[in-house]
Amino acid sequence: MNISTFSAFRGRNYRLFFVGQSVSLIGTWMQKTAVSWVIYTMTHSKFMLGVSLFATMFPSFLFSFIGGVVADRYDRYKLLLLTQIVSMVQALLLTVLIFFNHYQVWEILALSVLLGIVNAFDVPARQSLVYEMVDDKKDLPNALALNSSMVNLSRLIGPGIAGIAIEKLGDDVCFGLNALSFVAVIASLLLMKLPRFVGRKHNKNVFQELREGFQYVKKTPSIAFVLGMLALMSFMVLPFSTLIPVYAKDIFNGTASTFGVIDSAIGLGAFAGAIFLASLKPGTDLKRVLAINTFVFGLGLILFSYAPYYPLALVVITIAAFGMMSQITISNTIIQTTVDPAMRGRVISLYAMAFFGMQPVGGLLVGSLSQYIGVRNTVLGEGFVALMVGVLHLRFLSKNRRKEEAAMARVADTAVETPVEAGF
Repeated sequence: MNISTFSAFRGRNYRLFFVGQSVSLIGTWMQKTAVSWVIYTMTHSKFMLGVSLFATMFPSFLFSFIGGVVADRYDRYKLLLLTQIVSMVQALLLTVLIFFNHYQVWEILALSVLLGIVNAFDVPARQSLVYEMVDDKKDLPNALALNSSMVNLSRLIGPGIAGIAIEKLGDDVCFGLNALSFVAVIASLLLMKLPRFVGRKHNKNVFQELREGFQYVKKTPSIAFVLGMLALMSFMVLPFSTLIPVYAKDIFNGTASTFGVIDSAIGLGAFAGAIFLASLKPGTDLKRVLAINTFVFGLGLILFSYAPYYPLALVVITIAAFGMMSQITISNTIIQTTVDPAMRGRVISLYAMAFFGMQPVGGLLVGSLSQYIGVRNTVLGEGFVALMVGVLHLRFLSKNRRKEEAAMARVADTAVETPVEAGF
């Protein structure tokens, strides 16, 4: 690790954002862990774990297009501030609901839906705003990798704290601490000094701008491929996380702490993967790194699926999570560094749709499938799907390389013919 690993910290605004989000995300992961544990404890249903993921993420899919247009049309800073305030209110409502101990599953799911709608507007605004927070745009890939390290460090810490809090203090404490954590991110946003937002006239309506975003992606194959592969991974592979409570409670005969530790192991692997990506030298072929790490992810899941011992399971799921990190971070980096600035919000909303939209549908599929073929076989199958996606990445890289070589050959031929033509 070298100084360039943290080059994005040279910007004051980004430093504030990083610190505030780090605190808030620990609370977010505590709440996610608590919601999964509460629902599984109440229902003992693997399918309901998929439903809980669906309730949070599918609304993000439905509204992400609108969120992208809003992020391109209006002040992203004010939009992000608003989404953080509403998220804090959602956490407070969950805290009150659990504290009085008179709640049903549908009430928790309803509040999860509210959070999903908020995230549809939050993600395009937050990811687009990172570009404005970074002073030197060359540091953007580093900032995005550090963002991922922030998310996964919080995933490493949050679930572990949640497991202990659930056992020692109660479920409501997790939700209450999450509500409190939003104070940090709201304060960091208020302390920022960003360029004044300059609105521009929009001659097209929302639906025309949505269509414009689709057309832009269609005409940009490199972005379209990355989005397609992310959607496939989100649908078929990333929902493995919905089955972690089953591994903790039923396979390893554990408690909420066991669940928290497994989730923290996933966070550790993902954090290590994010730091690895942040340490890559400028000019590194990110698409090749993405392909290789997709294989790492798949092999890790295959080994985890039938791991006979709990300590071994922790090791291999950490390896899997290391590879998993590239799916999210590199996809985001490729998009952010190549997209037209005027299209940034809309294209990031498509990224959010591929990531948040496919996972809940996949969660329902994985939850249902595991009821018939078993949890271990389901995770094993997800690992093999990841390997197949890795093969698709390598084929895409090979095809692009052949196109580049053909283009270079045409340029070389033109250079040879030019002197002869000049003699006429």
